[in-house]
Amino acid sequence: MSREPLQTRLRKLPKIDSLLRLPGIERLREAHGRERVADALRSRVDELRRQLSEGGGEPGSLEKWLEGLPASVESMLREEVETALVGVINATGVLVHTNLGRAPLSAAAISRLREVSAGFTTLEYDLASGRRGSRSVHAQRLVSRLFPGCAGHVVNNNAAAVLLAINTLAEGKEVVVSRGELVEIGGSFRIPDVMRKGQAILREVGTTNRTRIGDYEEAINERTALLLKVHTSNYRIVGFTMQATLPELADLGRRRGLPVVVDQGSGNLLDLSPCGVQDEPSVAEILAQGADLVTFSGDKLLGGPQCGVLVGKRDLVERCRKNPLSRALRVDKLTYAALEATLEAYVSDRAEAEVPILRMLRETPASVEERARRCAQRIQDLSAGSVRADLASGSSLVGGGAAPTMEIPTRLLAITVEGRSADEIETMLRLRRPPIIGRIQEDRLVLDLRTVPREQEEELAKAVASLGGGDLKR
Repeated sequence: MSREPLQTRLRKLPKIDSLLRLPGIERLREAHGRERVADALRSRVDELRRQLSEGGGEPGSLEKWLEGLPASVESMLREEVETALVGVINATGVLVHTNLGRAPLSAAAISRLREVSAGFTTLEYDLASGRRGSRSVHAQRLVSRLFPGCAGHVVNNNAAAVLLAINTLAEGKEVVVSRGELVEIGGSFRIPDVMRKGQAILREVGTTNRTRIGDYEEAINERTALLLKVHTSNYRIVGFTMQATLPELADLGRRRGLPVVVDQGSGNLLDLSPCGVQDEPSVAEILAQGADLVTFSGDKLLGGPQCGVLVGKRDLVERCRKNPLSRALRVDKLTYAALEATLEAYVSDRAEAEVPILRMLRETPASVEERARRCAQRIQDLSAGSVRADLASGSSLVGGGAAPTMEIPTRLLAITVEGRSADEIETMLRLRRPPIIGRIQEDRLVLDLRTVPREQEEELAKAVASLGGGDLKR
């Protein structure tokens, strides 16, 4: 075929209609539809045309191309429908990994999701009266147990909760906030931008590193609507610093008749100091210190689904709930189901045992080391020694914009395969199914089992062992 002139070779390219009648292609038409298969065929013909035009192709290449066409088209069709959202094995050691979907859900939350997604639910139906109800009641029941005397409202993330609170309580008016708390969260979203979209006017006080309670008081005027305090959950300012305390701010708010809103962010509901997590106050602590309204995430240290929660004084929460913007920010039945199941674990004092993020956080270095040794031996046995898995010291991270300076001591699996670089090993594990995501440290791929559930250890060991090539031992 290559000895013929280019135009002759191009004229011999088969027509799409004729290709659609090939036996192997007809089977694909029945499974995927004529138009999808025709589009895939056009793509493959275009590729061959480009190849020929660039001088490629040998005698008999068209026949070989036709022979492999059904399999090639089938592969293309399968790739088109294959989901890009797949489960991964998180061996990075980052507990709340934003890029990997943040908090994994508890078994109870997953069970509740199955229950409510399989059919109709009482999302907005009151069984007692037989009439339309409110979806807000689903969270309110548990919020009242966790935070007595408070009301709660759920929206789709914490940024939405802050936006709703600011728009409800301070539209067209001023919000006083310290310069040291004008945070930027992931994706370049900044508190001043959220405030601007909430139709409020930002009133910065103090300096980046030092803000006194007097700075807030001096800024208050007839246009002031609320005092905002933002927990710096994704960074810390250290050194010559000063920030007005929340009790000071709450006292000022009471004296001047202004609500105090705290963006807590991480969703932490427990005292995590026994785990070494400092400067990460719980929602209950913030409310006890005088905050009128607290906003936080559901999918960080709380360990539930992505959502934002507002908790605080009933009148303020009710105003937020009645804001028309609330409808645009509301969540669906699946979010409520997963959040309810997660909050129930806290109400029943089962959270530390059931919520995966808390289990990971509380696992001791000795426990992680024991699992790492067992996994290393399994890799050694499966690969017949062609893959090395050495233990190394390292640190896990909380992640997700929480406890930014905290490193949790851990033990790592350092993977070595003769003839392969750390980058090659990382790529091979990342591109398999299910993907295994690790990190490169000191020119070695390291895996942290703190973030790997025990039930995934065998899958991880087999995948790593396969990097050595050859058949795995059973």
